[in-house]
Amino acid sequence: MPVRVLIAVVTILFVCCLLFAAGTVKAIKRGRRRREVGHRLAVAAAQAEAKDEQRKAAEQASGALTSVMPTIHDVDTRLVGQPANRQDGASSR
Repeated sequence: MPVRVLIAVVTILFVCCLLFAAGTVKAIKRGRRRREVGHRLAVAAAQAEAKDEQRKAAEQASGALTSVMPTIHDVDTRLVGQPANRQDGASSR
C-alpha cells in the first residue's frame, strides 16, 4: 500500500513539474515575442519619423520655390474661345 501511494505522489509531482516547465517556457517565448515586437515598433517609428522629416523638407523646398515662381493658380485663366493676349496687349492670332 505505501508503494502505491509513493508512486501516486511521485506521478503527481512529476505532472506538476511538467506543467510548471511548460508555463515557464511559454512565458519565456512571450517575453521574446514582446521584445521582438518592441524592436520592430522602434524601427518602424524611426522610419516614419525619417519619412516625415523628408516630407517636411520637401514641403519647405516647394514653398521656397513657389515664393519665387508663381503657381498655376496665380495666373488668370482664359476661356478656350478667347485668344491669348501678348505682353504688348495685342492678340496672338
